[in-house]
Amino acid sequence: MTTLETPPDTPAAPLPPDLRKRRIIGMLIWAVVFAVGVYFIGVPTSDPLIAFGWLWLATIAWRNYRPWKTHLRFLRDWLPIALLLVVYNVSRSWADDFFAPHVTPLIDADKAMFGWLTGGQVPTTWLQEHLYHPGQTPWWLAIVTLVYVSHFLTVPTIAVVLWVRDRVPWARFMRRWITLCVFGLITYFLYPAAPPWWAHEYGYLAEPVTRISTNGWDVLGLHGAGNTLNALQVEQSNPVAAMPSLHTAWAMMAVAFFLPLVRKRWWPVLLAYPLAMTFTLVYTGEHYVIDVLVGWAYVATVFLVVGLAERWWAARRRTLSSSV
Repeated sequence: MTTLETPPDTPAAPLPPDLRKRRIIGMLIWAVVFAVGVYFIGVPTSDPLIAFGWLWLATIAWRNYRPWKTHLRFLRDWLPIALLLVVYNVSRSWADDFFAPHVTPLIDADKAMFGWLTGGQVPTTWLQEHLYHPGQTPWWLAIVTLVYVSHFLTVPTIAVVLWVRDRVPWARFMRRWITLCVFGLITYFLYPAAPPWWAHEYGYLAEPVTRISTNGWDVLGLHGAGNTLNALQVEQSNPVAAMPSLHTAWAMMAVAFFLPLVRKRWWPVLLAYPLAMTFTLVYTGEHYVIDVLVGWAYVATVFLVVGLAERWWAARRRTLSSSV
């Protein structure tokens, strides 16, 4: 079982100069290898095992002065979680096998909220009408694509950093992350919902919608990365798993976890990330605004439920320990 205490190999004092040098060299080597891998193979998004493999190598590079026993703890703690995410990805692709996808309720919701501003259109078609022209790849698509792809790397990276530093917040973070995924997966099975690009493709949206979430790779010259993510979108994803948007839910969860730990003047900086993810998903045709709002509501629900469960468990442990 994964321990919840701070790992014994976490340095309690600043590293001496020779170990800091080894750490810098190790991370530089890892960064070069990772950059080469992204250029020729693509961003590691298709399989959680690959993503966590890269992160494991990063922890080895960061603490390359530690014995291998320390590095093998990563496999002990993370392999079950990575396998669970693999099961999540696979089962997510089956979520539309039981009920017909919902399409018009999402369109109606976005028109009801924003039609007064967009001339009766959903925000996706209005944004693409003003900010996208077929066959063109403006510079800002690079930023949009990087924000989109960050979904696959940001939360796992945060989780691994917490694991390296302190297992107690890591355990709290993981409980919220896994619970959020479970809640989202249950919803995908019970309420499959189609995104804007799907709605246009099947005639529910008259205005054109182009799926452009990966077009920014052409601006950056990383065609291999784009091909990998495009293959993931076509082969492994569920095309009608739009409600809730776990892209924005993961982003908001990562930010909400740290909001109590930072001064309020930094909150706008942190909240800029889920807001940027929201714009990205709506603009690129991946989600409606209603998907985002429901995703944020799921985050609030998860924090409430998991927080209550943690407090109940802590009180129960205190009661049991006092009765011994």
